[in-house]
Amino acid sequence: MTMLSVAIARGERLPPIVWIGLAVAFGGLIYLVSPGLSAPAPVGAALMAAAGAFWGAYSLAARGVRSPTAATAGNFVRATPLAAAALLVCWATGRIHASTAGVGFAALSGAITSGLGYIFWYLALEKLPSSRAAIVQLTVPVIAAIAGILILGEQPSWRLAFASTAILGGVAIALIPRMN
Repeated sequence: MTMLSVAIARGERLPPIVWIGLAVAFGGLIYLVSPGLSAPAPVGAALMAAAGAFWGAYSLAARGVRSPTAATAGNFVRATPLAAAALLVCWATGRIHASTAGVGFAALSGAITSGLGYIFWYLALEKLPSSRAAIVQLTVPVIAAIAGILILGEQPSWRLAFASTAILGGVAIALIPRMN
């Protein structure tokens, strides 16, 4: 939403079919996170929405940076002391429950996997208008849910299947006219 709002504010105009695709995709996303037995908790969904807004702002800011990969690496380095301080506070207050393997996997996920994700995203972002990049980002919840099923053994649900179909179908509707 952040990237799409900025794109529209900067003068990008979307044809009606793109708006239809966006409505279908957003409907699927709302259905995915709407209250229910298998939906995420409202606070968790709100935190993810905030993270998405900040991710959009971060992605837009990267457009003006000469080397987004170097900038991201610098941001990771600058964020490390804050993360270490938070870790120490949690450890000192007894609020941390971690195994060596868990900490190792978290570091691998945070530093290596996320770093590579940023690199590939910024390579793609160079070639995409903001509105198209925003539309592509709508696939992330589906990708994350599928990864949760494949990697973490989470259970698939009909809610996820219907929501994913709507999200991916809406994204396809929104992108296909722009491929011509």
